[in-house]
Amino acid sequence: MNNKAELIYVHDPMCSWCWGYAPTWSKLKTLLNDDVNIVYKVGGLAPDSDSPMPLQMQAMLQNTWRNIHSKLGTEFNFDFWQLCKPRRSTYPSCRAAIIARDANKESEMVAAIQQAYYLDAKNPSDEDVLCQLAQQMDLCTAEEFKLQLNSVLVNDKLLSELDYTRSLPIQGFPSLVLKYNNRLHPIAINYTDADTTYSQINKVLQSL
Repeated sequence: MNNKAELIYVHDPMCSWCWGYAPTWSKLKTLLNDDVNIVYKVGGLAPDSDSPMPLQMQAMLQNTWRNIHSKLGTEFNFDFWQLCKPRRSTYPSCRAAIIARDANKESEMVAAIQQAYYLDAKNPSDEDVLCQLAQQMDLCTAEEFKLQLNSVLVNDKLLSELDYTRSLPIQGFPSLVLKYNNRLHPIAINYTDADTTYSQINKVLQSL
């Protein structure tokens, strides 16, 4: 493969289908083995909000978790819905991913958010949870991370990134887009077979 090719992974740290795709995404990255540059971009499922998540939406998301578990075998800790106060707000987690990116720890931060949310029944919509994760992964102190989460600079980066991801040829999260010579090529997601996606990427590159 040409090392000038770039594979853009569009996701949201609190996207349940992204969590379901995580094992296959990990395998795909191993297959690619630096043959393309992998770039993470956040999609921003839900803006900042302090309002409780409506019960109807809570029920819908729990059904989504069950559906993903049924189709992919992904584990979910449903204690979250009793132990936490759900809010429809993923922008804080997106900011956390952007901050970690500057330290080359974005994928580590995303994995930590997913672990906290889906397995440990913690709410990544809460800044305190994100700050604890940053401290645990030696990114910085919780206090320093909170300052960055609330900074105008990081928020501006998020808004700019959301504008970019909305311009990409995608229909949801997760999504893959191959960028080659300034041309964008959507890559179909196969949630269970990394080899299929790898072959598709190769095919696109060979056709150019």
